[in-house]
Amino acid sequence: MTHSVKAEEDRAFVNRAVEAAIRIGLLAGITLWCFYIVKPFVMPVLWAIIFAVALFPIFRWLKSKLGGRGGLAATVLTLVALGILIVPIVMLSTSTIGSVQAMTKEIEAGTLAVPPPPEGVAEWPVVGERLSVAWTLAADNLQDFLSRYREQLLPIWGWMAAQAAGAGAAALLFLLAILIAGLLMAKADGAVAAANSLATRIAGEDGAAKVSMAGATIRSVVQGVLGVAVIQSLAAGIGMLVVGVPGAGLWAGLILILAVVQLPPIFVMGPVILYVFTSASTGTAVLFLIFGLIVSVSDTFLKPLFLGRGVAVPMPVILIGAIGGMMMSGVVGLFAGAVVLALGYQLTIAWVQGEAPTVDGSVEPEPTPA
Repeated sequence: MTHSVKAEEDRAFVNRAVEAAIRIGLLAGITLWCFYIVKPFVMPVLWAIIFAVALFPIFRWLKSKLGGRGGLAATVLTLVALGILIVPIVMLSTSTIGSVQAMTKEIEAGTLAVPPPPEGVAEWPVVGERLSVAWTLAADNLQDFLSRYREQLLPIWGWMAAQAAGAGAAALLFLLAILIAGLLMAKADGAVAAANSLATRIAGEDGAAKVSMAGATIRSVVQGVLGVAVIQSLAAGIGMLVVGVPGAGLWAGLILILAVVQLPPIFVMGPVILYVFTSASTGTAVLFLIFGLIVSVSDTFLKPLFLGRGVAVPMPVILIGAIGGMMMSGVVGLFAGAVVLALGYQLTIAWVQGEAPTVDGSVEPEPTPA
């Protein structure tokens, strides 16, 4: 009798396990299917959330000035953001694409002219002599230069072509993200309530506080790191467009990458300044030199101004997130990687140390149970 009861229990257990496995498999399949459907929109929505969180204090202030009309405030802020970000990005993207296309045609036609190196290049430390020889060869016989340095130039040219091809897609992504961010801000109350409910469901009673800390972290990284990098790159790019530097968008993109990974823009601005001295008048070159130096050191006063408005994040975290994001998703991932890893770092620290985030984004020890 006991044996038959146990056998019946075993069969019931197996039936329940099979039923549970089927349900889990169906749920996993539907979840995976849904993920593949929304996958093309993940990056724009992620960026929209980042923009919305970073701009929320401005939206709240503007909403109060407009008599509490959130829809109008979101519309005005979206249009302003589009004007500030998209117009320069489109200009630089167009410049990059046009420069790469024009250079390709000139190389194919054999009409591309390279100016000779300025005096003193050979005296530069470490690379001066080799650079002078290669530059002189390019100025005297470009075809011979391209043939001799083909293996070294192909990866660089491939990267430049890829960046030019992706420039338009990046501009479209930012445009879509800003529009979605405007919709999120227009429905800010519902979005915040949904985020708090989800966080409470996942993290318990202090879920809403973790949402506040996440917002403070995102604002800190966007304003103090990404914002400064964007300001430096856009300023440098517009300055290069004014003085007629070929491929201004490409060099601005390099400055953006350097600024995000905490390297000085002078690494790119220096060679560009030398080029301007060889291609423009002395007065223009001197003015561009002063402008380039100001752009290169602008982070020294911009970062303290912006970083003080959120949660401090260690720069190695930003560096690793930016490089990892760029390796995974290109230039767009450069930004998203820095933000996501910084957010993950702050949440992990709060969880490991057993601290409850406060509304302003700082953390304080959780109360000890009585």
